[in-house]
Amino acid sequence: MTRRRILLLITDLQIGGTPTVVRELAIRLQPFAHVEVACLKKWGPVANPLRDAGMTVTALDAARVWHLPRTVRRVRELVREHRIETLLSFLLHANAVAAAAHRLCPGVLGIQSIQTVQAKPAWHWRLQGMVQGCAGKIVMPSHAIVRVAGERSGVPAEKCVVIPNAVDPASYEQTRVFAGPVKRIGYIGRLDPAKRPGLLLGMMRRVDETVELHYFGDGPARASLEAAARATATRGRVVFHGTVAGPSDALRQIDCLMLPSAVEGFGLVLIEAMTAGVPVIACGAGGVLEVITHMENGVLVRREDYGNPIGGASEADGYYEAFLEVRDDVSLRTRLITNGLQTVRERFSWDVVLPQYRKLLEV
Repeated sequence: MTRRRILLLITDLQIGGTPTVVRELAIRLQPFAHVEVACLKKWGPVANPLRDAGMTVTALDAARVWHLPRTVRRVRELVREHRIETLLSFLLHANAVAAAAHRLCPGVLGIQSIQTVQAKPAWHWRLQGMVQGCAGKIVMPSHAIVRVAGERSGVPAEKCVVIPNAVDPASYEQTRVFAGPVKRIGYIGRLDPAKRPGLLLGMMRRVDETVELHYFGDGPARASLEAAARATATRGRVVFHGTVAGPSDALRQIDCLMLPSAVEGFGLVLIEAMTAGVPVIACGAGGVLEVITHMENGVLVRREDYGNPIGGASEADGYYEAFLEVRDDVSLRTRLITNGLQTVRERFSWDVVLPQYRKLLEV
């Protein structure tokens, strides 16, 4: 196989799950192909390690819808001037720009990636249906996304390639959990109402003073969460850390991870926690069901199909009860930690996942 010239295009390079996957994929593909990365928005912190690895990184500075023509033109110029043979885009906006540029770049292999099962906004799925015709294949990290992409965007199953997200187990230190008098629950991710971080505040009303809740991340729900925490008896035991440079910084400060989101296409933070030896409790919906086996490598609070109604006080109670099980049952906790790390090594390490990308990209 020849050394292909590949451009990875993503919406932004801010700290987050998909930018992290793109960063790691680009760096690991570098020995086998000429890889460049471009983002639609301004330069973000995830761009720095790519540049430090000797990679060409382009920030297109698109901020408004009327920037679309110039952004498409710039991507087309990158493809032509840098002799790109494969254009792999991640997330809807990048998929749309890549599709528009691809129409004027004959001979270039177009591949798109969808990373979510979130239903809203509905126009995202309509637009994805319009642009998916420009892609030879569409990469998705779970079969849950394959299903919703077919239902909402008309993406044919034969066009879909399931390649899970991945981590490098060697880069994570094992965390010593539940060792101190204070038990620390962690939420790591964007504070977005769609991810339902407020459910954990409801759970905190039931725990005693030895339990703390730590939010790592930022987003539109932060102000309302902080106000709700101030208005309850949990004040002082709910800590907002803001954005952290990497998951390891947060994982070493918690005893268990909770992911209440019901719209995860995969849940990268789950395998990050599992790699670090932090037990995970998650909503059993979407792609999470393809990562977590209940009571074996994690605890699922709701084990139903992604489309069923969820939420309410009863679900907050479910997180509370799951936390008590993980806290009080040492044998369960040991099993979750041991099996979690084994799951990552066998299914979600870059040693396993990178060959799948190499096959897709023909490198």
